[in-house]
Amino acid sequence: MSEDPTPVSDSPFRSEPSARDEAPQFVLPLVVRIEKAEPPARTDALETSARAVLTILADERSAGEGEWAGAMRDWQDARIRKVVRRARGAEWRRAEALPGITVTGKSAEVRVFPPVPLDGWPKDLAKLQVSGTDLDDPEPPVDADLAAPVLWLNPDLGMSAGKAMAQAGHAAQLAWWELSDEERTAWRDAGFPLAVRTAEAARWSELTGMGLPLVRDAGFTEIAPGSCTVVADHPALRREPHRSGRAASTRSE
Repeated sequence: MSEDPTPVSDSPFRSEPSARDEAPQFVLPLVVRIEKAEPPARTDALETSARAVLTILADERSAGEGEWAGAMRDWQDARIRKVVRRARGAEWRRAEALPGITVTGKSAEVRVFPPVPLDGWPKDLAKLQVSGTDLDDPEPPVDADLAAPVLWLNPDLGMSAGKAMAQAGHAAQLAWWELSDEERTAWRDAGFPLAVRTAEAARWSELTGMGLPLVRDAGFTEIAPGSCTVVADHPALRREPHRSGRAASTRSE
């Protein structure tokens, strides 16, 4: 299960509402292509999902007077919810016909769409399944290049691929918020290189104390509220203090 917009009152991990819950709620839809014969590798799907979030954040249609700008602002002013659904065959073709951006990895294809109201999904996306996004890596991923951004997963949490894809997207977004305009441009122009890896226990403890962007889950699905899920380790954020004014540790769902 991924970041399904389960009503708070129905969640087994209900957390106390905050001011952000009072704002109109939007969600960023992500659809991963999972064909029966050739499913993507898990790590590649996580990395492609994170790059898809960055791609729509950087898109000119998301800024200023762009056609997606209003929805993007409304979404980011509330909780930065993301929901990952799966599609194949005709479902995928219908999803591709809707306004959005498809990002391709080594084996994964993820399409990201402009935010929609929590209860206002386009019908061709609303029909897609949330469950069934469990994926595997055919081979263990190679060690991450520490000179590039790495999104480190908490080794103590078991998350479905869909949930982890949404969490990786959260972490990439928090890193994006912390960067200067010049650093964002450089990352975008390089094609948003990044890796998603599970940290070793000792390394995780170190990472969470470095002041890097840290995702805390709101507890709507799968895991308990307040769980630390991902640390965004971007080289630029290791070198300099955060400049954005946002807290580095951000609770999201």
